[in-house]
Amino acid sequence: MSEERPPFGKRLWAFAPFVAFAALLVIVWVTLSTGGARNENFATGMLGKPVPAFELAPLRDGAPLTPATFKGKRYLVNFFASWCVPCRYEHPWLVDLKNRGVIVVGVAYKDAPDKTEAFLQREGDPFAAIGQDPTGRLGLELGIAGVPETFVIDEDGTILALHRGPITEDVMREKILPALGLL
Repeated sequence: MSEERPPFGKRLWAFAPFVAFAALLVIVWVTLSTGGARNENFATGMLGKPVPAFELAPLRDGAPLTPATFKGKRYLVNFFASWCVPCRYEHPWLVDLKNRGVIVVGVAYKDAPDKTEAFLQREGDPFAAIGQDPTGRLGLELGIAGVPETFVIDEDGTILALHRGPITEDVMREKILPALGLL
């Protein structure tokens, strides 16, 4: 006696969950990729524009950090977090910049103050000042995609350069040092 096979259409329905899952993955991938492109374009569009007005609570005692804090000076703003592995990788480059006399301003992005302090105790503190961005509001205004991200700001508060991701030797040589006027 031979087994009767279900009709072809019923056999296709057995694959429907797999097809639906694959379609969902494609939708998520497209959404994430185009969202990142919009954010990249927004951040790049900030080049040559004034840094937005902000006021960040300092990590330690002192006055809040604002663009006026460093008016008249060329400086670097680095968004970082204690939970960020690439931030540890780039940290020696920030120390190098400090040793060259560059004003390096840290922005603790979506990080708890005690964890930020522990990170700086462990890795060293290259920052002239550190502001807290616990909700990511300043990061959002600057169009950052995550941490680390670095901005070079000129004496008038204009964004001269930005870099997404960790600072490397090539990034230092090709982007950061020229924008700081050190090459």
